[in-house]
Amino acid sequence: MRGAAAIVIIGVLAGSAGRAGAEPLPRGSMGLIVGAIAGTGPDANRLGLGYIGYPFSFHAAWQPMDSEQRIGWTARWTTFFTSNGYASAAQIADLQTMQMDLTLGVRVRPGKSPRRYLTARAGPAMFRANQTIPPKMQRAFVGAVGSVGVQQYLVGTLFLLDFDLRYGLVGDGPSSIAFTAGFSINGP
Repeated sequence: MRGAAAIVIIGVLAGSAGRAGAEPLPRGSMGLIVGAIAGTGPDANRLGLGYIGYPFSFHAAWQPMDSEQRIGWTARWTTFFTSNGYASAAQIADLQTMQMDLTLGVRVRPGKSPRRYLTARAGPAMFRANQTIPPKMQRAFVGAVGSVGVQQYLVGTLFLLDFDLRYGLVGDGPSSIAFTAGFSINGP
């Protein structure tokens, strides 16, 4: 019995010794995003081309990992505002939209550096415009969004630079593709 207990204790100590070099990465981040957006498919002319950031856009993420993990999970809330020019749905002024989403996904470290990660996320999204958008002639839509991206820690792990390629709304709303760049400050 003592021999089995000794083996268990040695196994636990050896397992924790292997993880002793692991440093926790900041679990949360909050920051601002900017970018470009364009309608796709039948919505290309309806949504036109636009920029993200008007008047401000932001995201908050929770992605618990340590520096030795290669794969982890991530959750992110994004709210962004757009101003779209050349949109056929713009009848009075430029088409302005607000999009919010909550996405869950995976975060993968592609190399040895614990400062760079690839992400893939998907989740529900809400879309609201200042003018009705054909053919449904509605201003509010619900659907899904998906994104892939690259994250890079800066100044140790104090800041996070985040580039994403996003597609949404999948489902019943107007579809668009967007490229965003985010700059976040990290927390505990």
